[in-house]
Amino acid sequence: MNTKLLLTASAVVMGAAGIAGTFAPAEIANALQFGSPVVLQLLAALLFAFAMVNWMARGSLIGGIYNRPVAVGNLTHFLIGGLALIKIVAAGERRVAFLVATAIYIVFALGFAAVLFRSPVQRD
Repeated sequence: MNTKLLLTASAVVMGAAGIAGTFAPAEIANALQFGSPVVLQLLAALLFAFAMVNWMARGSLIGGIYNRPVAVGNLTHFLIGGLALIKIVAAGERRVAFLVATAIYIVFALGFAAVLFRSPVQRD
């Protein structure tokens, strides 16, 4: 698996969500029927920080025992997030934003599971 592509893509997705949540928390909170814009802004900061970790680690060897904390953190985030989104969609939520987010989270969860549980292949 091309870990550079996986980390870059996840960094871009999380970074975009983090920036959007940082600069438009009230609008996003209203659209998602989320309680507090401040809590959303804190979650956006977390997403942006995680995006920066992925961006900085994208050129490193990842998989198996190499950079395991980065792989475990990403797998945990995307797996738990994906399961939560699946639960929401299974309960009847059919807005396009939730369906797209669910698909993105599941794809990234599968990608990081493959990275975590396989030995890395170093490419020149």
